Amino acid sequence: MHPGLVVYRPIRMETQNHVPHPAPEAEEVYRRWLQFLDEEFTRHSSPERRSEIVRDQLTQIYLGRPHGGKLNLTLTSELPGNVGTLSLDPENVTLEAEYYPEVDSERYSQRKPLLWFWQMFDRSPLGLNLWLGLRFRAMLGRHIFAHLGTGVKIHQGVDITYGYNLSIGDGVSIRQRVLLNDRGGIQIGSNAVIGSFARVYSLTHAPDNFDEVTLVPTHIGDGARIGSHAIILAGQVIAPGDDVGRFPTHRD
Repeated sequence: MHPGLVVYRPIRMETQNHVPHPAPEAEEVYRRWLQFLDEEFTRHSSPERRSEIVRDQLTQIYLGRPHGGKLNLTLTSELPGNVGTLSLDPENVTLEAEYYPEVDSERYSQRKPLLWFWQMFDRSPLGLNLWLGLRFRAMLGRHIFAHLGTGVKIHQGVDITYGYNLSIGDGVSIRQRVLLNDRGGIQIGSNAVIGSFARVYSLTHAPDNFDEVTLVPTHIGDGARIGSHAIILAGQVIAPGDDVGRFPTHRD
C-alpha cells in the first residue's frame, strides 16, 4: 500500500527568491511530526491501531493533553465534554461513506481513521497553516489514495469519499473545498488544476429513484484545468489541456 518512507523535503511552491517558511525551530518540529506519522501509518495498517494513533494525535491537538484518564460518565454537566472526547476516536464516529452499499469494507476500514484525521486536522487551527497543511495532506494521501504523485498540493477542506478509488498524478493542484466523490473512481492526470469549490463525481442517480446509483469512472487529463465551482459529472473524460468552467482573464 505504501512504497516506502518519504523524506519530507520543501515543496517548491514559488519561483521567486523569497519563499515563506515557518521559523526554523517550528519547521524542524513539523517535519519530525510528519515523519513520525508517516512511519506509524506505514508500520500499522490495522483499523484498530490506526484509530488509536489518530485518537492520541487528535486528543493533543484539540485538548492539549495526552489521551488517558477515566471519563466521569455519571455527571450530566460533563456529558458535552465526554461526547467531544469520545468523538476524537475514529472508532466512535460513523462517516457517510460507510453506509453506501458498494463500499469495500476491508479497504475502507483501513482508511477510515485516516479520513477522520484528514477532516479533523482541517477543522483545527493547524489546517489553516498552509506550509504544514500541504505537507500533512500529501503525507496522509499516500496512505489513503490508490496513487498520489509527487509535488501534489491539496489545500484545506478537500472532501473525499473513499480515497481508495482516487488516483492523482504528479504536480496536481487541488484548491480549497473541492469535492472528490470517488465512489466510482476518479483519475486526475499530472499537472491538472482543480479550482476551489469544484465538484467531481463518479456516480449517477436514477431519475425516478435517488437511491438507485450507477458508478461510472471519471477522468481528468494531464494539464486540464477545472474552474472554481465547476461540476464534473460522472463518466466525463476531460481531455489533456482542456479548460472546464470560467477563469479570470487579464484585460488591458
